[in-house]
Amino acid sequence: MSDVTRILSQMESGDWSAAEQLLPLVYAELRKLAAARLAHERPGQTLEATALVHDAYLRLVGPANSQGFDNRGHFFAAAGEAMRRILIENARRKCRQKRGGQHHRVQLHDLPEPNDDEQLLALDDALNELAKEDAQAAQVVQLHHFAGLSHEDVAGTLGITVYHARQKWSYARAWLLNALENK
Repeated sequence: MSDVTRILSQMESGDWSAAEQLLPLVYAELRKLAAARLAHERPGQTLEATALVHDAYLRLVGPANSQGFDNRGHFFAAAGEAMRRILIENARRKCRQKRGGQHHRVQLHDLPEPNDDEQLLALDDALNELAKEDAQAAQVVQLHHFAGLSHEDVAGTLGITVYHARQKWSYARAWLLNALENK
């Protein structure tokens, strides 16, 4: 049993002081996940990797969360989902009219820049539609794309073969591409 799994089981049994031991063990990996996820965002993003990690960590082990984690993979899958939700909430907040959501930044040569927040919201909508059709494919996307897990880790977390995880990934990518192009 790894240290992370041991600490997670201590937390599940009610020892919340173990959460203090967990952060130093997982911080570097969470920071890499957040940095990789934010690398796909447009330049000038107001959310930084450190803030994303801290927000996600608080959602995972904060007092409002009663969720237990089976193992290290389950924890990182939940961390990826928490980061996804934070990014979606941030994009929705920025697109609101109150925050100037109807205004688009224009380059001096008058060519509009792609709006990554709207693309992220469209991806979230498409992912939710995919989950209705094939929940496991949607889980594979969340774990692989948002949590940054390898196909092997995705397979282990979902209890499927690596081949099946890769199949679901290929199917989901094609499905999402089609859904996003038809919007």
